[in-house]
Amino acid sequence: MGKRHEAIGIKQVVRMEWYDYALDMLINCTSPKEIRKQLDAFICERLESGGYGERGEKTYTKAVTQIMKCWVSPDRELIAFRNNALSLAQKIGKDMRPVLHWAVTTAAYPFWHRVAEQVGRLLNLQEVITQHQIRLRCFEGMGERSTVERSVRRVIRTFVVWGFLIDMGIKGHYQKLAPVNITDQNLVALLIEAALHATPEGCGTVGMLINNPAFFPFQLPNMTGSFVSQHNRRIFVIYNGFEDELLKLDQLTMEG
Repeated sequence: MGKRHEAIGIKQVVRMEWYDYALDMLINCTSPKEIRKQLDAFICERLESGGYGERGEKTYTKAVTQIMKCWVSPDRELIAFRNNALSLAQKIGKDMRPVLHWAVTTAAYPFWHRVAEQVGRLLNLQEVITQHQIRLRCFEGMGERSTVERSVRRVIRTFVVWGFLIDMGIKGHYQKLAPVNITDQNLVALLIEAALHATPEGCGTVGMLINNPAFFPFQLPNMTGSFVSQHNRRIFVIYNGFEDELLKLDQLTMEG
């Protein structure tokens, strides 16, 4: 298990339009140093609620750091993955950008993926879920720590702000919206690669990945392992005699 998989990392609610702001600069070939500078200026007076107001430097710089780690200056082993996401960003409509933001956050912060997985599992069982239920499930796998509790709350709040969960008006009670249907096979392959990066072993069966509860905001089409591999050269198919194909990240990709 690498440092990404051990870390929590999510320290703020980061709005999607802040991600968009950084992505637009990245598409325009703005340098990482300048992007950080512009993000600092952009976010320092923007609140998590979407309004405007003064924020402490320690608060908004945590949001900037998260965006930088996802899009601008990812870990070495995620650079090729990020480059692929950036290439897709220049081809797809802006309405599908949430898929890209979800993917890069999943890869950069496996904690995000783990929380999403618990949210998705609960939503498969019931229409209304609570923050308390999500927190308890996360404690089971991550330990009952205050840092886990705070970060789980931030991730859930981000899901609401991004429009993937509905805040029902009763504190800590949520419902999901209709999932976004993804038909672009390249986007599907990107999400699958993101999930593999969020998994310490870097592998998983096709069925497990396509139906991963962590993808609860999306509706993914059925795809064979070979088809996924054709759309993403960093993913290999392993035929191990079982009915379901095993997908695995290229070892060089995992090592950076």
